[in-house]
Amino acid sequence: MSCCAPGVEAGSDLIEDGASQISNEAIIAASADLGGGQKQVEFGVPDMYCAACIRSIETELADLEMVSSARVNMSTKRVKVVFKALAGAAPMDMVEAIRRAGYRSFLLDVEEAGKDKSLSKLILSMAVAGFAAMNIMLFSVSIWSGANESTRDLFHWISALIAVPTVFFSGQVFYKSAWGALRHGRLNMDVPISLAVLLALGLSIFETINSGQHAYFDASVTLLFFLLIGRTLDHVMRERARSAVRGLASLAPKGAVQILPNGEREFIKLNEVQVGMVLEVAAGERIPVDGRVIEGKSELDMSLVTGETVPELCGKDSAVLGGATNLSGALKIEVEKAAHQSFLARMIELMDAAEGSRAGYKRIADRAAEIYAPFVHLLALFTFLGWGFYNGDWYHATVTAIAVLIITCPCALALAVPIVHVVAAGRLFERGVMMKDGAALERLAQVTKIAFDKTGTLTLGTPIFHGQILGDDKAIDQALQMAQLSRHPFSKAFVRAFKGRSVPPLADAAEVPGAGVEAHIDGQIWRWGRADFCDPNYQSSDTTQSEVYLSCDGQMVAGFGFEDVLRPDAQAALAELKSNGYDLAIFSGDRKQVVASVARTLNVENAHGALTPDQKVEAIQEAGEGDQKVLMVGDGINDAPALRAAHVSMAPSSAADVGRNAADFIFTHNRLADVQFALKLSKRASRAVVQNFALALCYNAVAIPLAVMGYATPLLASLAMSSSSVIVTLNALRLRLGQQDGTKDLPTHSSNAPQIKAVAAE
Repeated sequence: MSCCAPGVEAGSDLIEDGASQISNEAIIAASADLGGGQKQVEFGVPDMYCAACIRSIETELADLEMVSSARVNMSTKRVKVVFKALAGAAPMDMVEAIRRAGYRSFLLDVEEAGKDKSLSKLILSMAVAGFAAMNIMLFSVSIWSGANESTRDLFHWISALIAVPTVFFSGQVFYKSAWGALRHGRLNMDVPISLAVLLALGLSIFETINSGQHAYFDASVTLLFFLLIGRTLDHVMRERARSAVRGLASLAPKGAVQILPNGEREFIKLNEVQVGMVLEVAAGERIPVDGRVIEGKSELDMSLVTGETVPELCGKDSAVLGGATNLSGALKIEVEKAAHQSFLARMIELMDAAEGSRAGYKRIADRAAEIYAPFVHLLALFTFLGWGFYNGDWYHATVTAIAVLIITCPCALALAVPIVHVVAAGRLFERGVMMKDGAALERLAQVTKIAFDKTGTLTLGTPIFHGQILGDDKAIDQALQMAQLSRHPFSKAFVRAFKGRSVPPLADAAEVPGAGVEAHIDGQIWRWGRADFCDPNYQSSDTTQSEVYLSCDGQMVAGFGFEDVLRPDAQAALAELKSNGYDLAIFSGDRKQVVASVARTLNVENAHGALTPDQKVEAIQEAGEGDQKVLMVGDGINDAPALRAAHVSMAPSSAADVGRNAADFIFTHNRLADVQFALKLSKRASRAVVQNFALALCYNAVAIPLAVMGYATPLLASLAMSSSSVIVTLNALRLRLGQQDGTKDLPTHSSNAPQIKAVAAE
């Protein structure tokens, strides 16, 4: 009820623009074959705004016999439909079902996914309404100052020439939404808005034609301007939360190179890859689908899976997952799963499912609308009928009813939430925290548990050289010569540690994929890299520290340790969160012993390591059982589904693109204290929203009786309505006063202890 689709007739041009490009053949061509006669297709539905939209579309699609399931993703504005071919049914029936719900749709390969011009239209409408309101107000001031009748009539006609096109152009967003609601037997906030604006305009035109003393063009246009401010602010906040799934999907390659039985290579599209095919993946390319290595040796960037930056070795018979990056050597893999069943596709499914569950969250403004909209309509109707039957003056009854509609117009309510969100977003930005969705601020205030990823979140995510664990200082120069030839993160960290040390370059050396660097020096074979590469017989210690070795002719010469450093204020930040009553947990894809070591350092009892992305989602869901609300703080691509599954989420600016897109908040400074700052500010913002609603209700409690009794003209009603908007805006600005959030910068280093360290995974 809080929102609805644009009406089919009112927005039929938009619907036709998308639907005209869809046909039964196009839908089949764009569908993925799931087997068993089932197919899956995705439609873009750009006009969805709220939970009511989701229910309308899913209900219409579920009524089709051919549809097995339909799920709406609110953030990406997509509808994923699983269907099967049945006699007498056509794929276009799904498009018609979405049309019956009142929405236009398009195939994602026909129109760019997520393309939405609504924001630019809102900004243009707001600018036009603001410009018109200023000009009409100038004429109104002259009339109020005592202009004679002929001058007054002239100014009324000029105001009409400005107001009429403005009202019909700038108010389209409200009219279409209201018409769509009425057509489908619903009420929403846009219905009383549309009635108030159009009736005030109609009454003003009537007064102008009959040389009346009062016209209310300024009221109708100013009302639109204030409402468009609220709608635009709200739209801006929502738009920031819609790119996570698109970013993850962009990681999938467009196709793959198939090795044919005769040895020839052929590029095929990703959806044409079938189980049993042999694919070639060059160094630097992403693995297209899940499979098994049948030839070649390389290192894989598995950050998509584990979140760890340290590459993993793969060779013959190694399992590889779609989405991982092949770093160093060419591989031949045998396909074991089709594209729609691969690891990357499963991650996208996880994010879709998490978004669907989050869509069930009802914003404060949506809940208020369900009660407010019917009340306003009934009040205006009873006022009109009451005055009409009381004194028989239906003109006076009409004017009074219009005044009631204007004075009860939910402008203050429309601004109550978005203005708080915008002010809070500015306050957060000053602190280095960026908020992408205003609804997330409401969810953040409800948090009871906080789950952290490890690498890149609690730690900085970049390995550093910790010290030499084997050999003497003379080996450093030789190791530095070898490390300069490697692209491995540990080699880069070693070079950074000794950047002031100059060594001659090596002439006869090469990097061995997945192992290290081998060089021939004075007839000897030197190696830098993994322990089993340098000396197959060497037994490394069972430690949580990552190690790189140097050998000569198969004999170990030196060893070096590397670590990942905790964020400077991690210990203090988590201690403060714990003291404020939050339950803390660590959910990481890193090795269990590494996670346990970090958990001990940070005094976190609930810690789990070696988690895959779907296991992280399960852990988040278990932590959120009952009335518990979980904040997930993570940074990796593998954290994206968990970030979506959590009640609300945060990520550091150093996070992968997909991780940043999936999160509701981004903190740009290198400190975890910003998590606490955002939590406290969210509670203040939540109180400010409640205060704004209380102020709006108090205004209505005073103004409505005056309007119903006929003491307020439409002009006075418009001024009162504008005043209520100013009041809620001023209340929201209180978020910027002083340091009432109660936070402070936490210490980044301890003066009595060495810098805390956490270890990285191999």
